[in-house]
Amino acid sequence: MKSINFTIVTQERVVYEDNVLRVTVPTRSGEITILPRHAPLVSLLKAGVMTVYKQDGEHVLSTSGGIIEVRPGSKVVILADTAERGEEIDEERAEAARRRAEEMLKEKEKLSDVQFAALQAQIEKEVARIKAARKYRRLPPVRNGTNVGK
Repeated sequence: MKSINFTIVTQERVVYEDNVLRVTVPTRSGEITILPRHAPLVSLLKAGVMTVYKQDGEHVLSTSGGIIEVRPGSKVVILADTAERGEEIDEERAEAARRRAEEMLKEKEKLSDVQFAALQAQIEKEVARIKAARKYRRLPPVRNGTNVGK
């Protein structure tokens, strides 16, 4: 079976690296699914949920944005602003961070344009984290009894 050499990196670490069957990512133009032998592509990512499909099941990640590059030879590299595996996300903390940002946004007349945009981006990031955590919890366990990638 054909596979994709898939890697997600941030400034801090390699978040995920493995051979996968396909991957679905949120781009600024809409959600796309990359299959083996996909045409070369470079696109901007938006905050959202990524789903990685392997023989053992689905693996969920969140991202706050970045760049995806699909290279010849079924190689996909994502340079993410931030990215987390579903199992790493503390949903309660993400929800609290979203609420704090929304409360601060209510004072928009006191915020500069830059502060307003940063709060909106924070809210998008936290919503993506919450969605990824919830999707991860609903997935059936994979072979080794946990729903952990790799």
